[in-house]
Amino acid sequence: MIERARLAGVRALVCIGESLATAERAARIVDRYPGFVYHTAGIHPYDAEHFDARRDIDGIRAEIARGAVAIGECGLDYQHEGASPARQREAFAAQLALGAELATPVVVHTRGAEDDTRAMVVDAGRAGVMGVLHCFTGSAALAEAALGAGWYLSFSGIVTFRKWTDDALLRLVPDDRLLAESDAPYLAPVPRRGRRNEPAWVAHTIKRLADARDVDAATLGTRTMENARRLFALA
Repeated sequence: MIERARLAGVRALVCIGESLATAERAARIVDRYPGFVYHTAGIHPYDAEHFDARRDIDGIRAEIARGAVAIGECGLDYQHEGASPARQREAFAAQLALGAELATPVVVHTRGAEDDTRAMVVDAGRAGVMGVLHCFTGSAALAEAALGAGWYLSFSGIVTFRKWTDDALLRLVPDDRLLAESDAPYLAPVPRRGRRNEPAWVAHTIKRLADARDVDAATLGTRTMENARRLFALA
């Protein structure tokens, strides 16, 4: 899979650790592919009901010391039957605070929680936290609030689906704040939809973004690569 990504033009992979256990697994992959694979560490909102501030924040801090390039994936998801909104906000706020303390970017998942996400991201931006709303499918208002806070927006294979109609949103994001992602193993883009996703196929998402923005796909791929390197301070 990694070799296919290289052949497709991928220059780096950020492997998401949405729990301390998966962050540790991701770190072992980083050890095998230094300079190409990077990892993150965080507590996903699905797991926020069991969030323990001391244990989990100390664990994330240790992974950052080990080389994790971002905190997360964390955030808010009020559509998932699991952690209460209050517990999700507690876990998210603690991880945003850690981002401020360590000057480490934050990867954010948000679904069905636009008002609270907007408020917390804006406050975090005021505190100097940088981050990205990943796999973005939210409103223009949320996008503008995140951009105003200095954050980035990342789009996935969803933008290639037939049901996607908001190309204005794809054009809203400035060149220097745009990212593209696979969100593998989920959300395989057309023409690979229905299969297990992998990073090589992010090229299809780049092409779709480029078409919506009326730019060359290779040029857009270079821009998103530069943006990712800047946000995550990749080598």
